[in-house]
Amino acid sequence: MRHYRTVFTCIALFALTAACTTTVPDTRDADIKAVKGLEAAWVQDIATKDVDKFASYYSDDASLLMPNAPIINGKDNIRAALKPMLADPNFALTFQATRADASKGGDFVYTVGAYSLTMTRPDGKTAATDTGKYLTVFKKQADGSWKAVVDMISSDLPARSERPQPRKQRSHRAARARRRARSR
Repeated sequence: MRHYRTVFTCIALFALTAACTTTVPDTRDADIKAVKGLEAAWVQDIATKDVDKFASYYSDDASLLMPNAPIINGKDNIRAALKPMLADPNFALTFQATRADASKGGDFVYTVGAYSLTMTRPDGKTAATDTGKYLTVFKKQADGSWKAVVDMISSDLPARSERPQPRKQRSHRAARARRRARSR
C-alpha cells in the first residue's frame, strides 16, 4: 500500500511539473526579420525629413548616443535634437544592419551596422559626409510592435584633435631668420 502511495505521489509530482513547465516558442528568426524590415522602413521615412516620422521609431524612454554629445533621453528630447538636423538641406542618412540577434525571450533585438550621414559643414557652403557604425537595441512593446530603446552611432573619422593639421606656410624671411639663429 505504501509502495503504491509513493508511486502515485511521484507520478502526480511529475505530471504537475510537466503541466507547469511552459515552453516559450523560439521567435528569434521572426523577430530579427521584423526588426530588419522596420529598419528599412525607418531609412525610407528618414529620407522624407519628417522629424515626427523619424522620432516615431523610438520608445518614449529611449536614449540616443551621438558622438561628442551628452546622452539624449526621451522621445521628445530626441525629436528636438533631430529637428535642426532634418532642416539641413543637405541632410541625408542611410544605414543597414550587418548583424542582428534576438533574445530567447522574444523581447529584445539588437542590430549592428554601418551608416552614412551627410550634412552641411559649419561654414554653411559645402556638404560633408560621415561614415561609421551603429548599434540599436529594440524592445518589443505591449502591442507587439518594436521600438528603439537605445541608439548609438560612432564615426569612423578620427577625433578633431587627431585629424592632421594643415602645415603652416612659412615665409622666406622666417626661414632665413631661423637659419641665421642656428648658425650663431
